[in-house]
Amino acid sequence: MIKELGLLAGFLTTLSFLPQVVKSLKTKHMDDFNIWFLILMIVGLSLWTVYGFMIKQLPIIIANLATISLNLMLLGLKIKYQKQK
Repeated sequence: MIKELGLLAGFLTTLSFLPQVVKSLKTKHMDDFNIWFLILMIVGLSLWTVYGFMIKQLPIIIANLATISLNLMLLGLKIKYQKQK
């Protein structure tokens, strides 16, 4: 039950970034998105991933790796759209 709760929490947290990724891809606009938010989020998520490996908790590892992927995508879009201006 505890592991399932962790997986659900990780899934929902990761899912929360998906609407922003979709919106950014559609609008090609990320001016209001602070690049430092993305950088700090990626660093924090990376530390959570390391922690997950250290305590051998798959839900923490999976959720944070997936969320890192979405945040890296957002960071890439932020950089790409800034260069196009």
